[in-house]
Amino acid sequence: MAAEAERARAERVAANLAAVRRRVAAACAAAGRAEDEVTLVAVTKTYPASDVRILTKLGIMDVGENRDQEAAAKAAECADLPLIWHFVGQLQTNKARSVVRYADVVHSVDRVRLARELGLRARAAGRELRCLVQVNLDPESAAGVLGPRGGADPRDVLAVADAIHAEEGLAVGGVMAVAPRGGDPAEAFDRLAAVAAQVRARYPQATAVSAGMSGDLEAAIERGATHLRIGAALLGDRAANVG
Repeated sequence: MAAEAERARAERVAANLAAVRRRVAAACAAAGRAEDEVTLVAVTKTYPASDVRILTKLGIMDVGENRDQEAAAKAAECADLPLIWHFVGQLQTNKARSVVRYADVVHSVDRVRLARELGLRARAAGRELRCLVQVNLDPESAAGVLGPRGGADPRDVLAVADAIHAEEGLAVGGVMAVAPRGGDPAEAFDRLAAVAAQVRARYPQATAVSAGMSGDLEAAIERGATHLRIGAALLGDRAANVG
């Protein structure tokens, strides 16, 4: 019975991945971009390590997590797999020590203090992390105030990038953002592209643009996203999974 359920789950995830890849291919074609310019980061928050193993067998090597406690345990359980772990959720400074032990890329660096703490912890662990500056694209947020999903004010992004660059053990990788709820993702990702260009002008290696999720990946690809953070479209309805 367990083997049947495992086989059915693998088939469902494979079908979902095929559908996502078709969407990505169509969006890349429409934007005049090559498909290999876009990396799928499978966001496995609330899903078991067995799903990570299914995804790995299907060729997905980039895995994203939002919460340190779950991520640390899952990374340990999957330590035998050749994965790139992306931490994509809001990050408190007191979790930096734990996150640097397993994460290869941190998408959510949104303040100077966090960059300094990550640098300190990365050096202590003997690890190197690629860090993306999370940008707050919510026009309702006051300058300098983190939005409900985190992110630096666009005017502060270069200062955060400078702080990352100043830390041995960290590398400025690019930018990340979440489109505001209820807004036009195309307009939001246009603003992100402008910020990304500013960061690249100072740090040419900072080519990553982490934008686009299950519902808005087409708009993100059209506006230059290099990394898509996909959860529900790959693994199913998260609410049902945790209910």
